[in-house]
Amino acid sequence: MPSARQDKDRQDKDRQSQDTVKVDLGGREVSVPKGGLYDRYRMDPDLDAIARDPRVSGVDFFRQLPKTRVDSPIGPTLTPNFYYTVSTARLTMLAPSRAIRTRLPGELAPLEVAPGLGLVSVMFFRYDVCDIDFYTEAAVGIAVKPARHGKLGFFDLVSGLKNERLDSYVLSLPVSTEIAQVRGHDGYGFPKWVTGLDVGIDGNRTTARVANDAGGVDLSLSAATPKQTAHPSGERVSSLVSYTSVNGAWHSTLSQTNVLNAGTTRGKGGVDLQVGEGRMADDLRSLRPKRTVRFDVMTEGQLALHMPVPTSVPRRSM
Repeated sequence: MPSARQDKDRQDKDRQSQDTVKVDLGGREVSVPKGGLYDRYRMDPDLDAIARDPRVSGVDFFRQLPKTRVDSPIGPTLTPNFYYTVSTARLTMLAPSRAIRTRLPGELAPLEVAPGLGLVSVMFFRYDVCDIDFYTEAAVGIAVKPARHGKLGFFDLVSGLKNERLDSYVLSLPVSTEIAQVRGHDGYGFPKWVTGLDVGIDGNRTTARVANDAGGVDLSLSAATPKQTAHPSGERVSSLVSYTSVNGAWHSTLSQTNVLNAGTTRGKGGVDLQVGEGRMADDLRSLRPKRTVRFDVMTEGQLALHMPVPTSVPRRSM
């Protein structure tokens, strides 16, 4: 009998051969799966129908988040974008603040856990069921201080370290599908491009591979999945605020994660991160990471990604 991982691999191959239709996003034509969620609902989903999908454990989290129609660089759209079945992996490392500052805009400052030490992360995402259909994603990001006036409070530091509330600046954000790239780059201002990107996360093993332009390894990850703890829907909801520049103006993008099954290990024990050649590898090396402090894996969760909104980001002294 095939394993759950083999079933997912087969489903991924089936998706790659699926018929597509063309849709317009702010004047750009992109392909999406024919009969998929975006083709059927255009971001305005039938939650009752989605709740019947055996891959979706429930939709109560989304019933409390009514969608709003907004204008955006990709045309009129509904926000937030709903991700009904999500799995993620995050490797968090210490890095010198001096190296981090060379990669941050002057308006942002690193979140420091000790004088001269900040936090950087490598992240991998698998979105099995979402409003813009299946895709995978990876990121190199920097934890930053909240972009507001005043000093960083103790609560901000503690909650940030627990991944309950993080503010970030992303250097790399490759994705596996065209619609995810156009929406993320044109609509949100994220540094997104399309590449070969495989992510497999289950209760036993977590693997990921990001291809570079030549088809070789940019970044790859292989590790035993940390022991998972189940959480009732709505009990553990974390938030991430990402800062981007859209048309020369600073914006903040809020994502809310409904954690359903997750676990953490401390340090790098048993985690194999291969840093190859490519855009992500270059970004990670430029941050000069020193030591891995934790490895977080969520085998099941849900996510609401809001459209970016203008924000005040005061210029900070270097």
